[in-house]
Amino acid sequence: MVKDTKFYDILGVSPDATDAQLKSAYRKGALKHHPDKNQHSAEAADKFKEISAAYEVLSDPQKRQIYDQYGEEGLEGGGGMGGGMAAEDLFAQFFGGGGGGFGGMFGGGARETGPKKARTIHHVHKVSLEDIYRGKVSKLALQKSVICSKCEGRGGKEGAVKTCAGCNGAGMKTMMRQMGPMIQRFQTVCPDCNGEGESIRDKDRCKQCNGKKTVIERKVLHVHVDKGVQSGTKIDFRGEGDQMPGVQPGDVSFEIEQKPHARFQRKGDDLFYHAEIDLLTALAGGAIYVEHLDDRWLTVEIMPGEVISPGEVKVIRGQGMPSYRHHDFGNLYIQFDVKFPEKINGPNDKEGFPTGMTPEQVKALESVLPPRMPQNIPPPDAMTEDYQLEKVDPMQEGNRAKSQLDEDDDEMGAGGERVQCASQ
Repeated sequence: MVKDTKFYDILGVSPDATDAQLKSAYRKGALKHHPDKNQHSAEAADKFKEISAAYEVLSDPQKRQIYDQYGEEGLEGGGGMGGGMAAEDLFAQFFGGGGGGFGGMFGGGARETGPKKARTIHHVHKVSLEDIYRGKVSKLALQKSVICSKCEGRGGKEGAVKTCAGCNGAGMKTMMRQMGPMIQRFQTVCPDCNGEGESIRDKDRCKQCNGKKTVIERKVLHVHVDKGVQSGTKIDFRGEGDQMPGVQPGDVSFEIEQKPHARFQRKGDDLFYHAEIDLLTALAGGAIYVEHLDDRWLTVEIMPGEVISPGEVKVIRGQGMPSYRHHDFGNLYIQFDVKFPEKINGPNDKEGFPTGMTPEQVKALESVLPPRMPQNIPPPDAMTEDYQLEKVDPMQEGNRAKSQLDEDDDEMGAGGERVQCASQ
């Protein structure tokens, strides 16, 4: 049993957690709440410091033993919250890299290798296939943080913002208290500045940004969608993202996403089109018309006797999508669906009812179509019976099959026994 579970609760693990479980919990929590990733959230910054302090204690076997036995009060000499090591330093020690920053993970440069950078704003730009075929320029509006022009990012009038005297700008404050013969030292968020490291009187705060140093601004960007651009392509605007005092402006990144199309499917630079034709056109020829992406209509001739099979695919070279940043085009593939008539009728009788095909019509078809396939004809002395074909209703046949299965199950449950053959 442990005296206090506060540190374990902060990391979200049980008191009997292994070192590997502690390390995994700290990794997830620190990455999620790191200030570089949550630059406008004081709550995330506080949470990051708590997670780092809790892990520093529990990752040290000696400190963990003292904490488990005596609780937070038993830690002495820097073993309390914070433990004497800054949260950023612990993060750097755990993940590697100089200065404890995120480095390239969240858009900010490592503190010892380059200036810090604000986060990148990501957007998905959905574009129609017609616009990708022709190319276009989209005007997209976004909201971003910019440095307040009235106070020039200070948060108040010149000289009003001062480094917090309670923590010397660190945001954390070392506290001491005596527990009987022992003196406990621990770190906590500075109560004078709430962890911001600065102090400013309310009357001196900038009226435009209310001391936040930045304001929200609407920005319109012109996004050039090149001809033939592929889905997933990113278009970046350097320095057009959020601004913060003391850091480089962030970037804005638009990812192109192609909208689904009603007539065409796209695969790379090729287009695929589905065309339905009747049996007469498939056999005797004709024309189909395809409306292209740039308002042109393509006339596709099917020559008499060419014979289009159901599901057959034909190609028109050079009528696909423009190749991205090249001068050629892909191909247009057309798949044909041949619509067969339900029935072929000849002339009507005196009462207006169809009589079926006449012998002359049958002979006309036989004269242009390939000969009939040979059939397995019964011998002269065989007994034969004549039958007529009927249409099948899928719904009716499905219900019939289900009813038959239900009847079989009833018979098995009514006394039917399963018989198994046993090998001798």
